Amino acid sequence: MCASFTDDDEGKRVVNANGEEIGMVKNVSGGTAHIDPDPGMTDTVKSKLGWGDHDEETYPLDDDNVESITDDEIRLQRL
Repeated sequence: MCASFTDDDEGKRVVNANGEEIGMVKNVSGGTAHIDPDPGMTDTVKSKLGWGDHDEETYPLDDDNVESITDDEIRLQRL
C-alpha cells in the first residue's frame, strides 16, 4: 500500500503486523507521518524501519512499510 498521511492520522496508534503497538503518530508534515516510538520497541524493529541511529524524538514512517490505515491505527507490513 502506498499510504497517504494526513493531519487526521495524528494521534493514531502504529502497530506491527501482529497488532502490537510500536508507537504513535506525533505529527504529519508534508505527507510524512512522524512516529513517537514505544520505549520498549526493539532495536531490530527500529533497524528494519531505518530508524537505527536517529537522534530525534520522532521518526519518519516510510509509507512503503504500511499495510493499512484505519480510523484508529496504522498497521505495518510484516518486516
